[in-house]
Amino acid sequence: MLAVGALLCLGVVMVNSAAATVTGQEGFSVTNRGLRHLIYAATAFITLLAVGKVDYRRVIGRDGAEPPAQAGSTRWAMFKRCLRKCLSAPAFWFMVAAIIACVMVLVPGIGRRINGARRWLSLGFTYVQPSEIAKWATVVFLAWWFTARPFDIRRFFGGFVLTFVPVGIVCLLVVKEDFGTAALIGLCALAMCLAGGVKWWHVGVVLPPAIAAGVVFILIESYRIERVLAFLDPWKDPQGEGYHMIQSLLAYCSGGLFGTGLGRGIQKLGYLPEDTTDFIFAVICEELGLMGALLTTCLYVGILYVAWQIIRRCRDPLACLLAFGTAAMTGLQALINVAVATVSVPPKGLSLPLVSAGGSGLVITCATLGLLLNVAKQVDAQILETATDDARRDAGRTSDGNPGPLAAIESQQAAGI
Repeated sequence: MLAVGALLCLGVVMVNSAAATVTGQEGFSVTNRGLRHLIYAATAFITLLAVGKVDYRRVIGRDGAEPPAQAGSTRWAMFKRCLRKCLSAPAFWFMVAAIIACVMVLVPGIGRRINGARRWLSLGFTYVQPSEIAKWATVVFLAWWFTARPFDIRRFFGGFVLTFVPVGIVCLLVVKEDFGTAALIGLCALAMCLAGGVKWWHVGVVLPPAIAAGVVFILIESYRIERVLAFLDPWKDPQGEGYHMIQSLLAYCSGGLFGTGLGRGIQKLGYLPEDTTDFIFAVICEELGLMGALLTTCLYVGILYVAWQIIRRCRDPLACLLAFGTAAMTGLQALINVAVATVSVPPKGLSLPLVSAGGSGLVITCATLGLLLNVAKQVDAQILETATDDARRDAGRTSDGNPGPLAAIESQQAAGI
């Protein structure tokens, strides 16, 4: 909660600073973009607290492996039993809803095109990005899938391939307009497959075709090829494809150790594109310097550390995989965004989670982190209950094996004395 709240507050401050313009008046005023992001951040944090009070098993679905088939059971009977298990799990329907939303955004007249890409659905009062829904739906679905095991994941065609069918559909629907998010979903899904017990050689068989498909989707779009070539030499086209990277490097370098000061950045004044979303980390580096960049990184590491502690101490496989998937998705997205801002990888349209300006994506991310918060609470409760039971058991007898004072009191209470 502290790490998420700190990142949300940092995002409110930096989005307002990045959206500021020169007015000729002294002082730091609140911009319309900053005020709107403040409302979104407050809604997201309230969502985090609300979801944190709901049992994650009710949100995702019942876990537990499918019981072994009885002697004489046909494949059709096994399929019907597995189908019933899928249809009764909220995680399955969450994935179905994400796929439907990704299909709708590609339909002309329904999907909204902003900045040259059709990625949004209009809800009247705001816009929703289906790829954000699909991103977290994949995490929740795979966490349930690998613990409920409606099919045997140790088999290649009867388990692993069936696992990747919905994930592959999501990636194919998203990659047309958003290559970065599709690659992020694929990487996180592969990591969760390895954590969920899939055999290494299964992943090894799928990886080369996935990489080849990624290369094909880069080659069929000319602007993606231009981005890769510009990454190799940004100064070759400083006013074209290399402009984003050069301006981001200028913001990063001019910040120095402690930055130019909050609100005193220069690159945000019409030089650095997408300064409130994709390149918000460059604004942080310029105004807060290396110390601000390290603080931001440490907050993400704090979320990963909490998830790792949950994985180490939790006995519920569903909770472990949910914590792993949430940490993997958050960490990978933050890592890619920072790498783009520092021109370590070619530009991709990925925001900095919990910091960049946004609405629906911010709320959905906090909702998933709310599930992680609920898992953490339940893990602590289980550890406390186990410690209490051990203490009561130890107090039941003395070192010589005779009944202890606690056992004597309980026996007297049972006898009505």
